Amino acid sequence: MAIVVVGTNEKVESEGFDRSDLRLPGRQDDLVRAVTAVNPRTVVVVSSGAPVLLPWRQDAAAVLLTWFGGQEYGNALADVLTGAVEPGGRLPTTWPAHQHDVPVLDVTPRDGVLRYDEGLHVGYRAWLRAGTEPAYPFGYGLGYTTWSFDAVRTVVPDDGAIAVLRVDVDVTNTGSRAGREVVQVYLTRPESSVERPVRWLAGHAQVSAGPGETVTATVELRARAFEHWDGSGWVTEPGTFTLVVGRDAWSDELTTPVVVGGAFRGA
Repeated sequence: MAIVVVGTNEKVESEGFDRSDLRLPGRQDDLVRAVTAVNPRTVVVVSSGAPVLLPWRQDAAAVLLTWFGGQEYGNALADVLTGAVEPGGRLPTTWPAHQHDVPVLDVTPRDGVLRYDEGLHVGYRAWLRAGTEPAYPFGYGLGYTTWSFDAVRTVVPDDGAIAVLRVDVDVTNTGSRAGREVVQVYLTRPESSVERPVRWLAGHAQVSAGPGETVTATVELRARAFEHWDGSGWVTEPGTFTLVVGRDAWSDELTTPVVVGGAFRGA
């Protein structure tokens, strides 16, 4: 196995200036291509503070994103690479396959004003509206085992008030070692009288399980997840929402309708 470390630094990305492109600096892409060409069992460690293009990602056996580490970075990285611990993180950003895919409408100030015309459709929501599949979507992440999403149930509070909707999701560790999964719950409302994202993150929960073990992840959805702003306050549009359970913003492992009126009603 080969391990290649690539990344950026404070000269490439900073809060004090914008990047001119999303490529790794120098000839790092050439380095990865050269190594993977002779050894397909190559793990590429990416140390960066924001998304970068990874044009060789399909040629590597694995890609490990470490962000920028602190003084124990080396020890933590060694633990992950040797399998002592599982890489359990999930992406808080969307990573593009190509720079021209990034759904940014305009970054040029006019008369000293930079206008944000995306409205609700920022971040992963903009990617979903554009329909362009990224290299790695918001919420994506792998560990050292595999999982199946088996069933989803909604539980309405006894008093029927729009306060909390409990979502129970059964997941099974189908791999050969213990692991952790992040169950993500999104909402969608295609036929709505107001502008909405294609889907939006409503809640999430972490579960741990041994090999072959089935566990239940419980995600509590507040009323705010169903509400929209009408100019004077947060209100709820009565009708049917679709609850989507997945591993990231693009996956549809399980779905179930949720009817919202004066109270929640699950499927």
